[in-house]
Amino acid sequence: MKEHKVGIIMNGVTGRMGTNQHLLRSIAEIIKQGGVKLGGGETIMPDPVLVGRDRSKLEKLSALSGVKKISTNLEETLVDANNIIYFDSQTTGRRAEAVKLAVKAGKHIYCEKPIAVDTKTALELYKLCTDAKLKNGVVQDKLWLPGILKLKRLIQQGFFGEILSVRGEFGYWVFEGDNIPAQRPSWNYRKEDDGGIIVDMLCHWRYVLDNVFGKVKSVSCLGATHIPQRIDEQGKPYKCTADDAAYATFELEGGVIAHFNSSWTTRVRRDDLLTLQVDGTKGSAVAGLRECYIQHYGNTPKPVWNPDIAQPINFFEGWSKVPEQESYDNAFKAQWELFLKHVVKDEPFPWDLRDGARGVQLAEKGIESWSKRCWVDIPKI
Repeated sequence: MKEHKVGIIMNGVTGRMGTNQHLLRSIAEIIKQGGVKLGGGETIMPDPVLVGRDRSKLEKLSALSGVKKISTNLEETLVDANNIIYFDSQTTGRRAEAVKLAVKAGKHIYCEKPIAVDTKTALELYKLCTDAKLKNGVVQDKLWLPGILKLKRLIQQGFFGEILSVRGEFGYWVFEGDNIPAQRPSWNYRKEDDGGIIVDMLCHWRYVLDNVFGKVKSVSCLGATHIPQRIDEQGKPYKCTADDAAYATFELEGGVIAHFNSSWTTRVRRDDLLTLQVDGTKGSAVAGLRECYIQHYGNTPKPVWNPDIAQPINFFEGWSKVPEQESYDNAFKAQWELFLKHVVKDEPFPWDLRDGARGVQLAEKGIESWSKRCWVDIPKI
């Protein structure tokens, strides 16, 4: 038995996503299962150190996760030769500076998205890593969601025939904070703090579209700030300066049209917080985070428009649930395991920081489209 012990600097894991998905449900679970299993009796064992600005938060997180090593001094952890990976889940504005320090220290880089506040900086981070011959990756978790994996299998099996369109509905009502506490941090709604749903979500839609349906060629996007004032973590009202909803249409290579509504000001009457409907010449599918329902051409009803009578067709009855044909792990954990294999065994990992830069680029082009009120082409990078 050979164990590869991998020191991981986990910066910013006191935040909601860093705590729940990356630490508790990914790294801590990998440690509990005895590491990442490789062939020939080899394993990769994460050896994380939790880094943040608030020591009391780190101590609580240490007790919760079982990870003993904590630090409020990033530079100190970067000097430690046992730490070979730097992971960043801080707020977007702090990310680039910390990644540059980690690259200078010779660490492999794994980042949450958006990887930077603008495309130029994002591409600079990618170039710094490649010039230093450091492995690098960006979190693209939705690619490992069961619902998305089921859609990919249907495409591979030719179920849809020619895919015509993709329609995404994402979001939920985020409470303003005056009576019921908000589910999201206040910086999300301040442009000056790099907030906004376009910056947050178009990065996701870029990698989902590029990897599943076709490369994005152009975008038309309209943003909105529907709620003008919210209450912050200290109970004080603040002005919302960032968009809380985005309505975006994408043209993909191959002629597929995709449209995504992203909103923190909508109430959910659908199967999940994210649903994707894919329509093709031979069949359609509707996928949520975990489940997927399909309707083949032969099962498609033939409705007739008549608003003067009650609808005689129950449209839900013509859909079938895709069975569980595979086992599915936590999406974040699945990608962490692949990145660890990439670092230790040089296994392929195509989701590098250039992919992260593409997500930032689409968000920038979406904001440009909103500003100019026109279609904007997406240059290849």
